[in-house]
Amino acid sequence: MNAGDVGLVLIPLLAVAAPLLARGVRPIVRVPIIVFELVLGILVGPAVLGWVEPHALLEKLSDFGLAMLFFVAGSEIDFRAVAGRPVMRASLGWVMSVALGIGVGFFFAPGEGMVVIGIALSSTALGTLMPILRDARELDTPFGKALTAIGAVGEFLPLIAISIFLSTRTTPVAAAVLLAFVLLAVVAVVAAHRVPHGRLHAIVRATLHTSDQFGVRFVLLLIAALVGLSVMLDLDMLLGAFVAGAVWRIIMARAPKKDAEAVESKLEGIAFGFLVPIFFLYTGVNFDLQALLSSPAAMALVPLFLIALLVIRGSAAQFSAPDRATVRDRAALGLLTATGLPIIVAVTAIGVDEKMIEPGTAAALVGAGMLSVLFFPVLGMLLHGDRDRIAGRRPADELPQGEL
Repeated sequence: MNAGDVGLVLIPLLAVAAPLLARGVRPIVRVPIIVFELVLGILVGPAVLGWVEPHALLEKLSDFGLAMLFFVAGSEIDFRAVAGRPVMRASLGWVMSVALGIGVGFFFAPGEGMVVIGIALSSTALGTLMPILRDARELDTPFGKALTAIGAVGEFLPLIAISIFLSTRTTPVAAAVLLAFVLLAVVAVVAAHRVPHGRLHAIVRATLHTSDQFGVRFVLLLIAALVGLSVMLDLDMLLGAFVAGAVWRIIMARAPKKDAEAVESKLEGIAFGFLVPIFFLYTGVNFDLQALLSSPAAMALVPLFLIALLVIRGSAAQFSAPDRATVRDRAALGLLTATGLPIIVAVTAIGVDEKMIEPGTAAALVGAGMLSVLFFPVLGMLLHGDRDRIAGRRPADELPQGEL
């Protein structure tokens, strides 16, 4: 067996080790599990131990994991709660962010590269933050809704922006294709709102506990169709995954709550129990640590990009702060909004492939994204909430049977 084949065994092993490590430190502080997944991936990858090498199968599973991460993010957004003023405020903040980000990028990669840097620095990792907000029971609070609006804009608009930018570099046809996809996405969302779903809900309910599992199969088809359409149109696949999540949420909005929760649980099992961990672990395996360590200039960029993320996204988040938000809540909102990694990984990969930024600059951006995931959610939630809740402690009457 070569190092690539060994990874087929080691990656599942590390996927099991990561939550155990996260639970081990939880009495002290709640560290997002993806931090352990990234670090473990770097440790076993070519950069350190060399036990796992890039592998075609792992790469495909990693792509599916990233798609599922964006699907879940799209499916967890309550568009009725964030529509209107929250989205407008978040969009205004994002426009300011991308302008400031391009200004920062001008000093490090003047030309096309500064746009890539600006888009990367304007992103927010909603897919990373959603599990944290859900576990802290913040999704339905004013704080959680504000962060959801910021994250939705900070995850979707950068994908649109990089697609538009790439389109303008090629032909008007590419721009027309992007516009066509956006129109199809709008049609899909409107159709999902208006078409009756009673028969679909009945089939989902009838197959929840059978081998048919129609609900899960339908979701996988929806993701495959929209992701496939994105790829076929030469757009980023994450656009399709995000739209698929939004469409599925709308479809299940009028389903019986028990049925919707059952399907959601199954999809979360596929996403967070299988595919998403592979994405983060494989991101660690592929992290170009050598390009970072071999260049003092690239190393110096990591803290600069980290500070830029915090200042740019943190200041923009203040447009969306809830009414009567305290100073601590505003600071927490800024920290959480500055958490970014999946979009940074996607955008910098495009930038390197298109030769718009250097590998060292891309590694520095990804490194800053990793550090933002490591520090900002922990600090943000500690500022916002009481330590017992953030550490994962719950009252005795809320503990599942058998949990100590």
